[in-house]
Amino acid sequence: MIDYSELKKAIEINSYTKNKEGVDRCGEIFKNWLEELGFKSTVFENSDIGNHLYFESEHKEGKKMLLLGHLDTVFPPGSFEGFKEDDKFIYGPGVCDMKGGNYVALLALRNVYKEFGKISNIDFLLVSDEETGSDNSKFLTQKLAPKYDYCLVFEAAGANDEVVTARKGVGTFFIDIEGKAAHAGNNYTQGVDANLEAAFKLQELVKLTDLKEGTTVNVGKIEGGIGANTISPKARLVFEIRYTKTAQRDRLLKEIDKIVNTSYVKGSKAVLSGGIQRDVMEENSRQLEFIKQIEQLCGEKILTEKRGGVSDANIVASCGVVTLDGFGPFGDGDHTVNERASKKSFENRVKLVTDIFKNFTKGNFK
Repeated sequence: MIDYSELKKAIEINSYTKNKEGVDRCGEIFKNWLEELGFKSTVFENSDIGNHLYFESEHKEGKKMLLLGHLDTVFPPGSFEGFKEDDKFIYGPGVCDMKGGNYVALLALRNVYKEFGKISNIDFLLVSDEETGSDNSKFLTQKLAPKYDYCLVFEAAGANDEVVTARKGVGTFFIDIEGKAAHAGNNYTQGVDANLEAAFKLQELVKLTDLKEGTTVNVGKIEGGIGANTISPKARLVFEIRYTKTAQRDRLLKEIDKIVNTSYVKGSKAVLSGGIQRDVMEENSRQLEFIKQIEQLCGEKILTEKRGGVSDANIVASCGVVTLDGFGPFGDGDHTVNERASKKSFENRVKLVTDIFKNFTKGNFK
């Protein structure tokens, strides 16, 4: 049985991404817990968001493993706060996304420390801005990732405790269109309609969606124009792409450039900005071999799944590191006021991760 009163302290701190003070307070709690296990901590300070925390164990010859989590949640102060539990679930902001996952890693590390008296070759990175796209922390993650052979990410497990072997890549883009204003009554033909150009581009962008390949293009926001009696001089499209394969990413980027550089309305001009936030995490043979080793060493069947959503696992996987996600507890209602995590899954995850860490410490992973 897990006593959740300790985790409750972290859950009750509001750590909305933009609440730097709260994120840093939550980070300090995990920092104290991990330093008790002999980890050397490095604080990467930020002025506008919470600090990123990097914990290093003793390094020796052999494979290296990175554990990855985030401290922030999506809930502004006052929107969803507090902690409660019943026989089956714990409830609160971050119980599954992903303070709960971080806590799974902590409890497993404690079990290893208790048995071996130290922890080696297992490091832990906690970032503060994952929920807003990791626009700051991704550079740190990319810098650290190549040092490691394996990475376990502690986002929530699947409904049957599946681990995640693949996540779509995602990019957010903006097309700013310049037309020419004119009076819609007196000088209609002298105008260049930016809104009309946006409408043509929107249709061409949506055509890039290929559901069979798992590729989607969503124009989520349109802005433009001045009023009904004026030919629109400016317009803007905000859109997102998601894709399951690198080849699809390359196709999308090539076609988007064509659409931007094509003037469907004569005289209009367009500029593209934005880019890929997290590249695709594709299932691969090295992952599957790692899973096979876990099954053999830990005596447990590992179920897997692929997800459309992204996480920082995308970043590490893109650096060539063998990466598995979903080592937190199963939960649902994440990003809503109904967020909860399964106690049974919590216990299952702590057991599995403890077994993985113990075998890793013994040098059993090849």
